[in-house]
Amino acid sequence: MKIRKRLRKLNFDKKRISIRPQITQQTLINIATVILGSFLFSIGINSFMIAGNLGEGGVTGLAIILLYAFEISPAISTLVLNGILLLIGFRFLSRRSMYYTIFAVILMSLFLALTETWVVQTDEILINTVFGGLFIGLGNGLVIRIGATTAGTAILARIANKYLDVNISYAVLFFDMIVIMLSLTVLSIEQVLLTVIAIYIAVKVMDFIIEGMNPKKAITIISDNPEALGTLINSEIGRGVTMLDGKGFYSKREKDILYVIINKSQLIRLKRLIKKYDENAFVVVNDVNSVLGNTFI
Repeated sequence: MKIRKRLRKLNFDKKRISIRPQITQQTLINIATVILGSFLFSIGINSFMIAGNLGEGGVTGLAIILLYAFEISPAISTLVLNGILLLIGFRFLSRRSMYYTIFAVILMSLFLALTETWVVQTDEILINTVFGGLFIGLGNGLVIRIGATTAGTAILARIANKYLDVNISYAVLFFDMIVIMLSLTVLSIEQVLLTVIAIYIAVKVMDFIIEGMNPKKAITIISDNPEALGTLINSEIGRGVTMLDGKGFYSKREKDILYVIINKSQLIRLKRLIKKYDENAFVVVNDVNSVLGNTFI
């Protein structure tokens, strides 16, 4: 009886659970990025690679082989083949990544169909090679940068990156080269070699988009005047400095080591500052591909 009375007192009408997904500004940016990336990828395939009778790597490369051999539209074959790989991807990738990937796969097939007649006519095959690789790399890079993939071997590459800590771009290159070997059944050796050049360009562009659009530098400074130098970096460069404890192996002297992350554009200014106030400072500069926190994004 007591339990019933308590339940009656509860007002269930006022306790509503919101199941409406929150769409943030970042989500809209991600969606726009996937749309743009899928569109650029499709232009690279139809307008340059297929127009120049070249191949491609991954699932799209298999779709092009089917096009040359059986005249099957890449828009259809990529959708089917990517659908199979998506079933595998569900087991290894995050739910968020898969949602964006499904969206990218549908858009890519749609754009491949819409741009099927967008052909760049040129007598210079290198134009198709270079710009095909450029557009494919831009498209893939934009999609992968927000955590999705264009499916195909990109799913296998993300799995390799997750479990083997392999660079995504070079994992894609490895899987693409397998498909390139199969392309010899419908393409000449010259066309395959030009395709390899286009894929290499695509990988380098994709690598730049994913990791190098806003490069950072990690600076390690060993100085006899760490306090003064750290204060100058704070005031003149406008970046926070971390002070670490160090000890010379030979001298056994204890020293404070400065560690700071800066934008690449600030490197020359920092070097001048260090040289001006401590010419004997020992400075190590390392490339940094990703930084989070402390005003870095």
